Amino acid sequence: MLKKFWLPVLALLMFAGSVFAAVDANNADQAALDSIAGVGPATSKAILAEREKNGNFKDWADLERRVKGVGARNAVKLSAAGLTVNGKAYEGSTSGASKAGKQDAKAAAKAVDKGADKGAEKGMEKGTERGMEKGAEKGVEKAPAGK
Repeated sequence: MLKKFWLPVLALLMFAGSVFAAVDANNADQAALDSIAGVGPATSKAILAEREKNGNFKDWADLERRVKGVGARNAVKLSAAGLTVNGKAYEGSTSGASKAGKQDAKAAAKAVDKGADKGAEKGMEKGTERGMEKGAEKGVEKAPAGK
């Protein structure tokens, strides 16, 4: 009775482990690549052809650069589906996230500069150098963040 229960459970666990197994772009054959959600026959052939022509992929950026149709957005999806490059999942590209971060930083710096300028102008109205410094400091403190 116990054998009848544990045998299907063991088979289920073995199957579940194989479903979630990672597929490395440098070692996989076409069938393994096709098993990844989002990788069709054209993409798997392109990966295999590029790997055969120019050798293994160094990292995700190398795969993105060499295989047409695999960009940062697609790489995120493929990695989530189980594709790896040199055993590593996709960690993200510096292009999308850092552009937004750079824009936020520029906007914040601009707001601080604008606040400092306004504060310095108010200090100049008072006519003293110390007044200018104090006004600039207050302007920086009051500058709106991220505008």
